[in-house]
Amino acid sequence: MEKVALLTSGGDASGMNAAIRAVVRTALYHNMEVYGVNQGFEGLMAGKLLPMTRGSVADIIHRGGTILQTSRSKPFMTDEGRKIGLDRLAAAGINNLVVIGGNGSLTGGFEFSKLGVNVIGIPATIDNDIVLTQSIGFDTAVNTALEAINRIRDTATSHGRIFIIEVMGRHCGEIAMAAGVAGGAESILIPEIETDFEQLIEKTNQGTLRGKLHSIIIVAEGVYPVMELAKQVQERTGRDTRVSILGHMQRGGTPTAVDRILASCMGRAAVDCIVEGTRNVMVAGYWDKIQKIPLAQIINAKRMPELSMFELARILSI
Repeated sequence: MEKVALLTSGGDASGMNAAIRAVVRTALYHNMEVYGVNQGFEGLMAGKLLPMTRGSVADIIHRGGTILQTSRSKPFMTDEGRKIGLDRLAAAGINNLVVIGGNGSLTGGFEFSKLGVNVIGIPATIDNDIVLTQSIGFDTAVNTALEAINRIRDTATSHGRIFIIEVMGRHCGEIAMAAGVAGGAESILIPEIETDFEQLIEKTNQGTLRGKLHSIIIVAEGVYPVMELAKQVQERTGRDTRVSILGHMQRGGTPTAVDRILASCMGRAAVDCIVEGTRNVMVAGYWDKIQKIPLAQIINAKRMPELSMFELARILSI
């Protein structure tokens, strides 16, 4: 009987549980034995493998986080750590591993595959920074940020304030871009495009001159120190300027329908890869339009934002 283990690794993302559910139930449909690894690669090295049944994944499709828990493992980044993980799988007679996570997790999976284990990756990261696919968790994170923007806009209008809202995405501006366009932000600052501070001030002042009661500036974390930015904006515009840092609230919460469907399709596709003998790939795509991309092609690639979206935001905010 074919055996498969699965784990979640790195930062949690809403929709991971839906992916776990899909992997487990699809594998059982194909008469495989399924083992969940608790606490990611760290748990793999510790031998935390638990048999999973249909009941193990009941009533989790709507839950954020991951029932398998997650971690970031430095020891697994070493040859010695991966050898320990290999020994744990070999002792259980398992030669297939499904890794649900972001760039770091998929890189760890790729290195692990060099030891002979068949690794199938499922992209799950709120940053949406993995190439050639939409990642599980991104849509939920954007909608969480958008809800916050909508609420902040109400108080910004009531008080005639400028609000700077920091969202996640230290090395990727996808959340900031999507939430900014959907939320009607006046300015969006992302790491991939150099900040034009003078343009930001000019646009804000133009809005004030034509009677705008508020202004919303979206900043991807790490692009610009937001407290310093708020100080400069207030000095240059004469407008009361406040800061809201959304932080980890963007990670958790009930996954959207988009993330649940995407996770379900990807979870099934991951098991299908094992059934058909496809090795060491990431399942990629959107909803049921799933492709299989070699892990080696994914891990060294850098996702770039759609500049047309940035231009759209600029035009609509004038």
